[in-house]
Amino acid sequence: MLVEMKVFGLAIDPLSNTPIVILKDLGEKKAIPIWIGLFEASAIASVLEKISFARPMTHDLLHEVMKALDTRIVKIVINDLRNNTFFALIHVIQGGKEKTIDSRPSDAIALALRAEAPIFVDEKVIEQSTHIDISTQAEDLGKYSREKLKEVLETLSPEAFGKYKM
Repeated sequence: MLVEMKVFGLAIDPLSNTPIVILKDLGEKKAIPIWIGLFEASAIASVLEKISFARPMTHDLLHEVMKALDTRIVKIVINDLRNNTFFALIHVIQGGKEKTIDSRPSDAIALALRAEAPIFVDEKVIEQSTHIDISTQAEDLGKYSREKLKEVLETLSPEAFGKYKM
């Protein structure tokens, strides 16, 4: 069974300094954390914070290409969790036919936010993943995560991107 979820926010794992996207169900009873990369966190944060760039970033470009090719994102589904790795599918419609595209959850979420498409998580994934007690952390998590993510992004040096410069 699929459970519709929404992006609750972004956080930083205090042990590894790795970004985490927090998804919660619409009834706000279940939540799952998914550890993601810094660039994907930035792609998600830019939509959540309504930040636009002078030139399209990768997820923006892909979304625009899909629209130009008359392809619509119907939904994304985080459908599996194996060896601490989440798996996702992007469900699209093109030419009246539904197709699925394998994806990392972070990329699928970044695209779903841009397309305003629903995000679903298979219930078995929710059961396997680490649970967060939203009732005790909900108010603190949103504020902390935005501040910490902003701090991490602002303190990155150009060397952190290796040969890829922004």
